[in-house]
Amino acid sequence: MTNPAITKQEINFRLKSASEYGQASFAGIVSLALALVFLLNSYSAAEGAFRPTVLAFSIGYFVFAGLQLAVWALIRSNLIRKGEITTATRSLGYVLLLSLLTANIFIAAVAFQLIKRKKTAAYTLAVYTLMTTILVFAVSALNLFKPYVSDTFLIGMVLLLLSAAVQFIALLLVAKFANGTLLPSWMWLVALLLIVTAVSGNLFALFLGLLLIGKLRDKGYTTGSKLNDIVDRLSRSSTSMLGLLFILFLLTVSVTSYLTFDYGMAIDNNYSAIFQPPSLEYPLGTDNFGRDLFSRIVFGARISLVVGLLSTLIPVLIGGALGAISGYYGRQTDNIIMRALDILYSIPGILLAIAIIAAFGASTTNLIIALSVGAIPTYARTMRANVMLVSTLEYVQAARAFGSGDMKILFKHIVPNSLAPMIVKSTLTIGTAVISTSSLSFLGLGVEPHIPEWGNILKLGSAYLETHSYTAIYPGLAIIGLVLSFNFLGDGLRDALDPKLD
Repeated sequence: MTNPAITKQEINFRLKSASEYGQASFAGIVSLALALVFLLNSYSAAEGAFRPTVLAFSIGYFVFAGLQLAVWALIRSNLIRKGEITTATRSLGYVLLLSLLTANIFIAAVAFQLIKRKKTAAYTLAVYTLMTTILVFAVSALNLFKPYVSDTFLIGMVLLLLSAAVQFIALLLVAKFANGTLLPSWMWLVALLLIVTAVSGNLFALFLGLLLIGKLRDKGYTTGSKLNDIVDRLSRSSTSMLGLLFILFLLTVSVTSYLTFDYGMAIDNNYSAIFQPPSLEYPLGTDNFGRDLFSRIVFGARISLVVGLLSTLIPVLIGGALGAISGYYGRQTDNIIMRALDILYSIPGILLAIAIIAAFGASTTNLIIALSVGAIPTYARTMRANVMLVSTLEYVQAARAFGSGDMKILFKHIVPNSLAPMIVKSTLTIGTAVISTSSLSFLGLGVEPHIPEWGNILKLGSAYLETHSYTAIYPGLAIIGLVLSFNFLGDGLRDALDPKLD
């Protein structure tokens, strides 16, 4: 029975203020949905039987989804009756950690957060650092079922294991010491080792290493760093953190695939394995040339990430510089720059990209240039508006009064304080760049046809939607997942970088 003295408003406040409550419900619902998807895909109509591996995953997801929803109900009951989550309920997080055996990152993320009563930014980063490496190791280990593996497969797997060991030790140490004001001096070594493991592409490890170094250098003289505040705010949104996890997972598996994946499986024709259904040997099946779809999607992630990031970074730099100069100097300078950019802005971005590629040919480099040029005016306008706002603030006027030069005022005082909206906007528009890349490749105007890129893979698979739908579904899901992840991350960063929020 609910205590009648507690009002409905107070109950809602308790539930909303506990991040574990929202994360637990989200993880339970998503896990249940994935269990149903696995169950539907476990039955092969052609064979008239269930696929044992997929069915096992479905059962595992159903079990942990049920446990997660039960824990969610306990969390709700604890918050309503006692105003906090009890130690007994938190201890169930150790049981939920077993969900890592089924690669269920949603429940695993909740389990790590549930175990720790007082969570710091360092602890959150340590959790996601280890989870990323575990996921990459699990995905890479699927290559063991293939007919052959890369010559450097063993080296890559050993390096991933060493990275996981370092990150697991770091997680234990952070859980023990990060709540204190001062860290032991030997944590410098842990921080440096974490930064070394970030070479794999796991940027969570880099952020954690930098955060620990910042704490060690501060020696308790400050309450926290900007990175600490951003991670703390970002971690309040489970969708944003899971989006970042998926992005950095793809980045890490793209980097480590140079060692753990064989490129021949993605490009070499194998006519004896044409249209093989998903199995342990071919986790996502094969295409009309007998090429492993799993390997092609992994290698295609490189192209999508590189093109998406570069085609966003270039207009951010060029458009940001033009917008900063235009907004700061105004008058004639502003009029010349912005009118020129208005002409460029009047041309639809996708048509401009098609025109550039048609003129210079289809290649990865031309694709990046084509997507970058059309995005410059948007970033220039955003930076111009930010600069015009910041230029009126008191500390800028004080810098002018002390005789600082225009370039020093602009790039030391104004631009750094105008970057937050640009970062959020760029994160949200990377998803658009990924869609544009795949769309142009689908039309034959993007990446060269022989290169495994998600748009190219989707184009080939679309011809077999009725007979072998998985050849189009899996690359389509990869595109959707990456775009959604960037959108979720952008929404989270918008809140994390908002100075008006506590």
